Amino acid sequence: MSEDRALVEDVLAGRAGAFERLVRQYQGLCWHIIDRMVRHPDDTPELCQEAFLRVHQCLHQYRFESALKSWIGQVAYSVAKRHLERKRIPIVEPVAGDDDGEAFSPMDTVSDGFDLEAATADDEMAALLHAQIEALPPLQRTLLTLYHLEEVPIVEIARMTGIAEGTIKSHLFRSRALLRERLQARMGAHA
Repeated sequence: MSEDRALVEDVLAGRAGAFERLVRQYQGLCWHIIDRMVRHPDDTPELCQEAFLRVHQCLHQYRFESALKSWIGQVAYSVAKRHLERKRIPIVEPVAGDDDGEAFSPMDTVSDGFDLEAATADDEMAALLHAQIEALPPLQRTLLTLYHLEEVPIVEIARMTGIAEGTIKSHLFRSRALLRERLQARMGAHA
């Protein structure tokens, strides 16, 4: 947190190279969030630029209540979400029986035992898994990326997205179940 504070203070003080350091440090996170949400390679660079412009404009509002990574992730998520809303692209597919697509049962928060890493043990399975992840709705794609690839804890994902932790767990559970089902159908019962 002290490194975050020093970097933010350097940027706010206008020290040479400080904002560039911030961008270099967090551009991968920003790219992953936006790219997973919008899935339009032509839009991603522009939206990342918009996200960092917002970071620069609003950095004085950052209060160190969470990691800088979480705050920047929240800005990137917000930019991507607004982009999808403007284009009228739904970020999540409602689940049958859910009025708002956000409800979950207590069973959804229990681990399903599906190990994404083990499922990608060989190249063919990895390619199939990545293709199936790409077919998921933007929100599920993003949550899986943040949790499994970026290894962002659920509490931090909740801060970034403004989505309740239970809802995130539900989306992760359902996404993994869907991926497992699709992989088993494609690769046989041993997937």
